[in-house]
Amino acid sequence: MQLSLAPDIKITKSRFGHEQAPLIIIDNFIKQPEQLVEHASQQHFLANSPYYPGVRASAPIPYQQLLLQQLQSTLIDYFELETYALSLSVCHYSIVSTAPQRLKLLQRIPHFDSLDKNGLAAVHYLFKKDLGGTSFYRHRKTGFEYINQRRELEYYRSLESENDGENMPSAGYINGDTALFERISEVKGLFNRIIIYRRNSLHSGSISKSLPLDPTPLNGRLSISTFLDPK
Repeated sequence: MQLSLAPDIKITKSRFGHEQAPLIIIDNFIKQPEQLVEHASQQHFLANSPYYPGVRASAPIPYQQLLLQQLQSTLIDYFELETYALSLSVCHYSIVSTAPQRLKLLQRIPHFDSLDKNGLAAVHYLFKKDLGGTSFYRHRKTGFEYINQRRELEYYRSLESENDGENMPSAGYINGDTALFERISEVKGLFNRIIIYRRNSLHSGSISKSLPLDPTPLNGRLSISTFLDPK
């Protein structure tokens, strides 16, 4: 498999929320997105995480190489990372497939992937239907839009004090404002769009109650999820 950047690639740099977290949105990312969909359809997907509400399979090495070769300097500069190079700790195809009524409590609220602001996440959308994008949130009680080591204990203590009665997150995926969280930004999931953000931001997939949760790459909510870390 040979992959390259699309000639009409478009990079948008922005910030969101009161805390102005950086975000990069890249449209028309690679020239051969259909190759990735076809490759994904030949893989064996597994439910290999107690937190991710779906199934995953390894993304191809040429894709991982393209990310590092083409985006590394842009990411280091814009996210102000104190490093000269990045590495990938995770890079896999992902398909959301867990039924809303089967979600655990922590899967029904926004989450963060790391306490370290230098850890980045990328989501490359590979579906053409309107299957939702990614939303970012603010915890109402603390005002936190990201969680680091200094905030972690206060955040969890606050959640424990709130998660009862009418505040208890309802069954299903969070997709907008709730009693505990306020949505502060949303990026639509468009085919061949990739977004990159700090992993400590509170975020969640924007998944509606009516979303058909097909577990197949050709018809499901296929994306490539990547974690990038300073070397």
